Amino acid sequence: MDTFLIVLAVILLIVGIAGCILPFLPGPPLAYGSLLLLQFTSKKPFSEEFLVIWAVVTLAVVLADYYIPIWGTKKFGGTKAGVWGATIGLVIGIFFFPPFGIIIGPFIGALVGELIKNSNDTNKAFRSAFGSFIGFIAGTVMKLGVSIVMGFYFIRAAW
Repeated sequence: MDTFLIVLAVILLIVGIAGCILPFLPGPPLAYGSLLLLQFTSKKPFSEEFLVIWAVVTLAVVLADYYIPIWGTKKFGGTKAGVWGATIGLVIGIFFFPPFGIIIGPFIGALVGELIKNSNDTNKAFRSAFGSFIGFIAGTVMKLGVSIVMGFYFIRAAW
């Protein structure tokens, strides 16, 4: 049973790290799930305090990930159209222009979203697109960092 749980946890961890970049997968919660599965093995490598701390960190990262792109867009004068454009641009970029689409897609999407919303102010659209892009990248880096650290603890505890 331990082997099954460890294999399942490894899959969760890999999918969790991928989910930090792919917007339709909840990366950090899946990575945290790998720690929980490892805890259900006969080893029980983590303390309750450790698991609670990482649950709080995971929740904070998930909540911040929703807020940071909005903050970045608003900070640079953008609207919800820029945030939606960045998200759609990311999805299109991932599938049609990998791996660079992950970086370029949100910027172009935010720009298009802002231009659709307010086509007569290109400078504002560029500022907003840049803010949305910065917010998206910051959120992605934050999720990736937290998930990689959880991966480190997982690997250290499993082997």
